[in-house]
Amino acid sequence: MALSCPPTLLSAPRRNPSTAARILSISDLSAVSPPRQPQLHSKLALKQPPLSSIFTKLSKPHQPKLANTTVKSLFTGIVEEMGTIKHLGFDQPDSFTMKIQAKTVLEGVHLGDSIAVNGTCLTVTEFDTVSSEFSVGLAPETLRKTSLGELESGSLVNLERALSPSTRMGGHFVQGHVDGTGEIVELRPEGDSLWVKVKVGREILRYIVPKGFIAVDGTSLTVVDVFDDEGCFNFMLVAYTQQKVVIALKKVGQKVNLEVDILGKYVERLLGSGFVDSFKSS
Repeated sequence: MALSCPPTLLSAPRRNPSTAARILSISDLSAVSPPRQPQLHSKLALKQPPLSSIFTKLSKPHQPKLANTTVKSLFTGIVEEMGTIKHLGFDQPDSFTMKIQAKTVLEGVHLGDSIAVNGTCLTVTEFDTVSSEFSVGLAPETLRKTSLGELESGSLVNLERALSPSTRMGGHFVQGHVDGTGEIVELRPEGDSLWVKVKVGREILRYIVPKGFIAVDGTSLTVVDVFDDEGCFNFMLVAYTQQKVVIALKKVGQKVNLEVDILGKYVERLLGSGFVDSFKSS
C-alpha cells in the first residue's frame, strides 16, 4: 500500500507576488535604463565669459613709496646767502660742530637736510628758526679736505640749500664733495670786476680747462685761463657776484674750497678702463 504525502510537502512552495517582483536576473538588470535627469528650463541665456576674465594680466611688482623724493645732495653753485659763523669747535672730544646764523636757507628746513657751506655738503643736525641758527657736524675727512677748519667765529660763509625738482638750474651740477683746496695768489681789479688767480695741486689742475665749470667755495664759476707751468687757473668776478659771495672778501694767501666738474672725472675713468678700445673693437 503506497503512502501518500501531505500536499503541503510535495507541492512547490508558494511565493509572495511582491517578493517575486523584486527578484531580477542579471539580464534583467542590464536592460534597465538609468533614470532620466530632470532638465532645468530657464529663460536666461548663458553667455560665454570674455577672454579677459580667463587670461589675467600679470600685475607689476609692488613699488614702495619713498617718504621723501627731494634731491638731497646736488647743488647749482648759485649762492643763496652768506651766513655768519657763531660757533666752531669740539662740543665733545670726538664731535666737531659748526653753528651758523642764517635766514634764507632756514625756510622750510628739516633735520637731516643738506646745506652747502662754502661748497661743502653738510647735514643739518639742529636748527632754531627763532634765533635763525642751525648746526652741522664736520667729520675728520671734511676737516682734512676743506678749509672749513680755518674759519673762526664771525667768519662769513656761502650757503646754498640742496637742489629741489622745482629749482631753476642756474649754475652747474655741484655735488658738494670738495676735491681739495687752492690758495689765492693774486687779486687784481679791472674796472668794477675782480680777477682771482688760484694755485692748486696737479691732481686737481688736470681736471680744470679754460671756459669750463668749477665750484670755488661753492660758487659756480667759469675758468678763464689755465697756467700749467705755474699750477694755477684764474676767473673773474663781476660786481654783483662780489657782493653776494665770500671770495671777494678773502685775501692773498687764504684758501678756497674747490670742486671740479664731475664730467671730467667720468671721462678719465672711462678712458682708463679701456671702454673706448672695447667700443672700437665692437
